[in-house]
Amino acid sequence: MTAPSLWLTTLGCAKNQVDSEKVATMLSEAGYVWADSPETADVVMVNTCAFIEEARAESVDTILDLEDRKRDDARSIVIGCMAQRFGTEVSSALPEVDAVLGIDRYGELVGVLDDLTRWHPVDIKRRPIMDILHATGRPVSNLPYAYLKVAEGCNKPCTFCAIPLIRGKQRSRRPVEIRDELGGLVGSGVSEVVLVAQDLAAYGRDIDAPGGLSDLLAFLSDVDGLRRLRLLYLHPREISDRLLDEMTSNAMVAPYFDLSLQHVSQQLLRAMKRPGNTEKHLALVSRIRDLEPSSALRSSFIVGFPGETDDHVDELADFLESARIDWAGFFPYSAEPGTPAATMEDQVPREVTMERLRHLSGIQDEVTTTHNEAWLGRADEILVDQVEDDVPVGRSYRHAPEIDGVVRLDRGKPGEWVKVEYTGVYGPDMEAIVL
Repeated sequence: MTAPSLWLTTLGCAKNQVDSEKVATMLSEAGYVWADSPETADVVMVNTCAFIEEARAESVDTILDLEDRKRDDARSIVIGCMAQRFGTEVSSALPEVDAVLGIDRYGELVGVLDDLTRWHPVDIKRRPIMDILHATGRPVSNLPYAYLKVAEGCNKPCTFCAIPLIRGKQRSRRPVEIRDELGGLVGSGVSEVVLVAQDLAAYGRDIDAPGGLSDLLAFLSDVDGLRRLRLLYLHPREISDRLLDEMTSNAMVAPYFDLSLQHVSQQLLRAMKRPGNTEKHLALVSRIRDLEPSSALRSSFIVGFPGETDDHVDELADFLESARIDWAGFFPYSAEPGTPAATMEDQVPREVTMERLRHLSGIQDEVTTTHNEAWLGRADEILVDQVEDDVPVGRSYRHAPEIDGVVRLDRGKPGEWVKVEYTGVYGPDMEAIVL
């Protein structure tokens, strides 16, 4: 019998993408092959996101779209965060789906596929594999950067967040295991590795690694062929002097600080069970810039959290003008079932939230453009990611993949590191000539 072919669509964050890559490796090793399109696949799979209401809606829409596109005799499987948290509901609402497997059941996936496709004898392939978090095999990347998950889950009590309900408590990976996976990525052609976790800066606390993320960075930095390490998602409570020193003194680590601030109003932050206020957030920004003046800073902010007023929004707007961080993302509050914030009083109307979000985004857009314009005429080093419409596109240390702007170049090949001079600014994006 010819090996059944699979199609996998991934939704959500970079951490979900890492899971999909490890699942793909597991299934390839089991003998399955990959289809060129969902229309030609024997099995279509969707790795879903359930972080907020919009993500769940996108997941359902994607599942239904693939159901329409797949062959009548093809099977379908739903995996990922929505399957983990709402598996029973998904099965009831979407009876056309053949199997629903949450994150903690990835070890059963080969056996489920065997049953659906009648491909392998079940007594050979039914045994569960290791926890997908600890698998180190990844497919060869067609991009020069890759994400590497160093921990799973989160112990923080944020009242708006469903991640602990989906992913559980924090589980850090051993440094040697992480280095092994990083070495494999670099060996496949990756030169920038982005470390991710739900609570990255708390890495190591659950495995009695007192050096935590600082020691991990030092341990990973001498892997031959690696050119840049980048960190995403730093909870302000976990940003120690030692971590700042390592990030600003280690030449392999991009001076890029993704600060998970969420808001600046002390009243709202306490309701979120988050630390800080305007003064403390500004002090953190100043601390980083004192250590490394050329640091790039990003943050994300929730708009419309229960009890938010116009005064709170004005305070956040003033912070954006004062802090002048390079990048910021704004997300409408979503009342997630099972979280404390979902039952709080003074829920903000959606139309009010979206108007506030547009106002704050406009302020940040001007700040970001000003930062970019300050680079005109200056030299920099760019990693060329890909070619889009015959135009090479890349990023500097200031640009995280997929969330910040990009740099369009006059020449260059994917995977090359090139010296450039900036010549143009188009909002979040820039143009440059290769020197």
